Amino acid sequence: MEATLALQHRSPFSTRVHGRHMRLEKHSPKILYTLTRPTDDAGKVTRLKSIYKDNWFDLIAINHISQSVQTTTGLRNNKSGYESFVEAATEAWHNFNPIQQHEIIIKALEKAFPRPILAMIRTLLPNSKFAREYFAVFTTVFFTWLVGPNEVRESELNGQRERNVVHINKCRFLEESNCVGMCINLCKLPSQKFIKDSLGVPVNMVPNFDDMSCEMIFGQDPPATSEDPALKQPCYKLCKANRRHSTICSS
Repeated sequence: MEATLALQHRSPFSTRVHGRHMRLEKHSPKILYTLTRPTDDAGKVTRLKSIYKDNWFDLIAINHISQSVQTTTGLRNNKSGYESFVEAATEAWHNFNPIQQHEIIIKALEKAFPRPILAMIRTLLPNSKFAREYFAVFTTVFFTWLVGPNEVRESELNGQRERNVVHINKCRFLEESNCVGMCINLCKLPSQKFIKDSLGVPVNMVPNFDDMSCEMIFGQDPPATSEDPALKQPCYKLCKANRRHSTICSS
């Protein structure tokens, strides 16, 4: 069974002028959903497959991060767009152990985001409610191309309510890779360390492997690896990484 659903397309940003003030507003990207079933379990699982229509800004950003990963690993591919980024990540997954994978992604992020700029942001925005809420909004505005549609949500931190959570409706990277181990070792763990070390704000990334959603909770320290439920998750039956796993996919 297959069906498609097209959402209304609008440019990801628009401007509205009120007097002398101009406001930047975010719109949802154009996404197509294809209803598919895994071929080996057609009677049990039906899943919506997202198909993104990236604009010029998205493609520039995707190419930049893909080239950063390829330069760091030394492994090149001839694909384009988000497919090139996922291929670069898959090659890292196949050719390096988990610790090396963490280091590769951190180095790639350092190439993509120059250290002087990050140091300036850390100085101007020390860990505070304002900084945590700012980083949450910044993520929703500028990183939809990487993780998919998302929104800012509220949580309680240190006894007060903050809008410090980014809820990702369905993670683009997890959906494309379809691999728990790649999510853990090439996104969650290195991203948590990179954000904490470079911006001075802890973040706990909490993936939901059932519906492929995820939450980034700024200001919350992630649990120890021995206690993190995400690291005890077995891989998907139809994992695309084509690599033997132990029960724990992240190992």
